[in-house]
Amino acid sequence: MNQYLQFPNFDPIAFSLGPISLHWYGAMYLFGVLGALYLAKRRAKKSNNQWSTTQVENLLFWGFLGLFIGARLGYVFFYNFEIFIEDPLVLFKVWEGGMSFHGGLIGALCVIAIFAKKNGKTFMQVADFVAPLVPIGLMFGRFGNFINGELWGRVTHSSIGMLFPTSAHADFMFVQSHPEWLTLYTQLNGILPRHPSQLYEMVFEGIVLFIVLNLFIRKHRPTGAVSGLFLLCYGVFRFIIEFFRQPDEQLGLFLNIISMGQILCLPMILGGILIILYAYRLNNKVSKK
Repeated sequence: MNQYLQFPNFDPIAFSLGPISLHWYGAMYLFGVLGALYLAKRRAKKSNNQWSTTQVENLLFWGFLGLFIGARLGYVFFYNFEIFIEDPLVLFKVWEGGMSFHGGLIGALCVIAIFAKKNGKTFMQVADFVAPLVPIGLMFGRFGNFINGELWGRVTHSSIGMLFPTSAHADFMFVQSHPEWLTLYTQLNGILPRHPSQLYEMVFEGIVLFIVLNLFIRKHRPTGAVSGLFLLCYGVFRFIIEFFRQPDEQLGLFLNIISMGQILCLPMILGGILIILYAYRLNNKVSKK
């Protein structure tokens, strides 16, 4: 008897209005943007006029644009650089999919730096305002990955394993090098159970990180502490979940141990720790004066 979870048979189209259709994946991004905008405006009203509605709207508009461009560049350069060398136009083939959070983070940081300079704020002041908003977008984005049946996890015997029809080709390739899974592969009609790692990421990178950051900002914190905590927590959560997530086919595992995602998380973790330490050390020096 099949003991594994079945991937829900989602209709990829949320709704249609005449010839126009909204796919659930796009809807998730829309929900993420609207959720972040709503929270940002609420925080702006409580900022004692430090943030205006116009500033919030401009920051989020350019921030999401920088995020999108950075995510695409990051995916191509971090994960598919050899393909890019052979065909530079792959950079513009966004309809084929492929976004990198780490690349998106770099793009967003560039926008934050420009915005801060133009609006008379420090980089860390803007970053601290943005950081608690990011998890809501991550939550919806990861759920969108799940609905699309993409970015599934590694093969597992665990009862939490889920059968993804979209993993059939990867399962076939896996069995070629791991014949001990052939019996189960045959019993399940050519599909192997995998960790629903998109949901793990939705919970920890989205819900848990949102709760941690928004509880943290209830009290006044030294400038930079919120950004540092975001980098640290995201880096740790993502690093751990990568052990359950299927490595990118074109890269695999480096030294048969660590994934590209984990490598990119290491500077986030280190940077987060250093920023937090620096923020509190600087705050202590100011307090003693």
